[in-house]
Amino acid sequence: MIDLLVAGGGPAGLATAIHGALAGLEVVVLEPRPTPIDKACGEGLMPTAVRRLEELGVPVAGRPFRGIRYVDAAGGLRAEGLFRAGPGRGARRTDLQAALAGRAAALGVRVLARRVAEVRQDEHRVSAAGLTARYLVAADGLHSPVRRGLGLSAPVVPGRPARYGLRRHYAVEPWSDLVEVHWSARSEAYVTPLGPDRVGVAVLTSEQAPFDVQLTRFPLLSARLPQAPEAPVRGAGPLRQGAVTRVAGRVLFVGDAAGYVDALTGEGLTLAVTAAGELVRCVSAGRPQEYERAWRELTRGYRALTGSLLWARARPALARRIVPVAARLPWVFTRGVNLLA
Repeated sequence: MIDLLVAGGGPAGLATAIHGALAGLEVVVLEPRPTPIDKACGEGLMPTAVRRLEELGVPVAGRPFRGIRYVDAAGGLRAEGLFRAGPGRGARRTDLQAALAGRAAALGVRVLARRVAEVRQDEHRVSAAGLTARYLVAADGLHSPVRRGLGLSAPVVPGRPARYGLRRHYAVEPWSDLVEVHWSARSEAYVTPLGPDRVGVAVLTSEQAPFDVQLTRFPLLSARLPQAPEAPVRGAGPLRQGAVTRVAGRVLFVGDAAGYVDALTGEGLTLAVTAAGELVRCVSAGRPQEYERAWRELTRGYRALTGSLLWARARPALARRIVPVAARLPWVFTRGVNLLA
């Protein structure tokens, strides 16, 4: 019998498959989309994510970056925090997904072009997409159909503004070896160096407007970008998605499907790859129920810091002070950056 049936062939699902194969489990991934899979993403890997991927034997192409720079969109005030544990990596989402898929294939993981619709389980097995396994891992993204189908999506909190992500690539030489985060009154723009002649610009916002309109909020950034962008815009959201549990019988959730706060701190891929390892550890030990506690401990800092920044972002008087305070207290900002790293 299959040990792990993984719904979703993005980074979280493939990292789970690789962890499982390295642990000696039989793993099958269900993914209807052909490789490489693209999605709206900041495309910046924190140093811990780079290390975790290297430990899995996954080569990460791209452009190194040394830290994070906050930039006030109105006045140009800036704060910088450099990594102490080695560089991060700006990597195109398609390159990362293809590298993970290649490593999984080399380990003998089968990928089937199937979509998970109905999930059935008992105390011994779980069935989905015509296959039966010991466990099903739902790694099917922000709006996880498996999570929704099992009734495990947390209710939306009324009055909380929804946030969305938009991303576009530009053919321009990176002007910095840092990831820049430009802060405007209502949104942030993340600039990630991806190669010698390419940057990615991701906008996080609660305002539903086209990308070009969003970009006008950042005049300092707009002035650096060519008028003709290299690629179309990709979008995602609403970003905040809750899950009532990470373990539901023989179904376990990883990556965005396990619950997501926001992309503001850039930790999503780090947490996905690390949580995948914890999930496989718990399953291999025959104690899958322990994954819930492991996930909560692993993500506690991310949830607290991201939630605090979002709380401040939603209050205009505080939001205006985020970059000035970071600039005035560089040691605090650097410590925060390294906690994330």
